[in-house]
Amino acid sequence: MLEQIEGSRAVAEVIALCRPEVVCAYPITPQTHIVEAIGEMVKSGKLMNCEFINVESEFAAMSVSIGASATGARSYTATASQGLLFMSEAVYNAAGLGLPIVMTVANRSIGAPINIWNDHSDAMSQRDSGWIQLFAESNQNAADLHILAFRLAEELSLPAMVCMDGFILTHAYEQVDLPTQSQIDSYLPPYAPRQVLDPQDPVSIGAMVGPEAFMEVRYLAHARQLRVLELIPQLVDDFKQVFGRDPGGLLHTYRAEDAETIIVAMGSALGTIKDTVDEMRHEGHKIGVLGITSFRPFPLNLVRDALHQTRRVVVVEKSFALGIGGILSTDVQMSLAGLNLPVYTVVAGLGGRAILRKSLHQWFRKAEQDELEPLTFLDLNWAVVNQQLMREEKVRRSGPAAENVLRHIGSVASKIA
Repeated sequence: MLEQIEGSRAVAEVIALCRPEVVCAYPITPQTHIVEAIGEMVKSGKLMNCEFINVESEFAAMSVSIGASATGARSYTATASQGLLFMSEAVYNAAGLGLPIVMTVANRSIGAPINIWNDHSDAMSQRDSGWIQLFAESNQNAADLHILAFRLAEELSLPAMVCMDGFILTHAYEQVDLPTQSQIDSYLPPYAPRQVLDPQDPVSIGAMVGPEAFMEVRYLAHARQLRVLELIPQLVDDFKQVFGRDPGGLLHTYRAEDAETIIVAMGSALGTIKDTVDEMRHEGHKIGVLGITSFRPFPLNLVRDALHQTRRVVVVEKSFALGIGGILSTDVQMSLAGLNLPVYTVVAGLGGRAILRKSLHQWFRKAEQDELEPLTFLDLNWAVVNQQLMREEKVRRSGPAAENVLRHIGSVASKIA
């Protein structure tokens, strides 16, 4: 049923229909609306047979999720930014133990400096943790991916995080086609754990593993991740049959059939990029889009197949690795090894900065002329950056960069500080 609904509420409604048995909640912007809504549904009786646990920290949220999942309960939690960093140790443990927890990450920048707005740096920090990572383009996509995530996680006994852009999606009101309980039940079977702690059949989990077996255990975790690449297309076909739409699989292309330039991106930025591509297509430019849904595991072969016939690739990403450059673009370049295709990285939208179509037009045209640097930053204020670099060169006690930049641009925040 179509509803005009906030993204967070849509996700909460879908999570409830997936019949979680334990929900661990700790508030951190911008995911708080999700767990608040689930808490309301538990209290009102709309969501039954679910234990809603208010924990004292994000680390506790993941730790309790681990305990619940290990005993055979369908478990869910949500977090963002510093909260994801705080639970990092437990995030790795959940994956290492093979527990099919589903978690929403409402993507938000990580500090310092403090910033509550959207980019992908939080999820990127956990990219090697062993979790499945699915990135949503829209609120409909976010809702659907949570259903897919439960099915996928429980089939392979792997945890899955659904990443949706904070504020841009979580707080936006859009039309979302919410499924019925019968649809969910026909797609998502009752949870039948592959491993469970049972007093009647005692086992231990989380054993100490030494050099004689650690490499083999880690390889098996890698092998399970690779199975995701085989299973997602099958589960997407099942999803289409039940719900009548595509939830977003491993990746998708847009106007890329004859494209000489293909833009690669993840998350909500794809909407703006597609609008820009439509405008440039109208002007005669041969340009298209490749949207990545599954960042972990990364579909190397499919990306290669989608890009090998183009002339150049531009990766627009909302995070980057300090001291080296693009994160998503590194994986894209790996997929294109040996093809001698130029790959340009455009870092955009850090800390919630708007990604404007007029700016994308400018950079995409430069890319078509092969005039882009390998690593560029969309709408970076070079005057401010260069002034701070000069200050640091001339004055040893040059002061904190963040406060100096705010002062230079006349931000109220610098005066409050």
